[in-house]
Amino acid sequence: MLKELVNTAIQDVRPSLQADGGDIELVSVTEDGIVKVRLTGACGSCPYSLMTLKQGVESYLKKVVPAVKEVQQA
Repeated sequence: MLKELVNTAIQDVRPSLQADGGDIELVSVTEDGIVKVRLTGACGSCPYSLMTLKQGVESYLKKVVPAVKEVQQA
């Protein structure tokens, strides 16, 4: 159930990343709320990818899916 909620939320942020030539893949979700994702395309090599991951993706996922504790890069 948690993985499905996270996957739906990732679909919401995907268009923003794709607009900049990147993308995001959900790798895993643990029961204790750790989400692992892979940034690809332009986002995979961008020097600001960690900021995008934490301030963009992680903050959005925490807001939409309160069970998410952290988002990590896989």
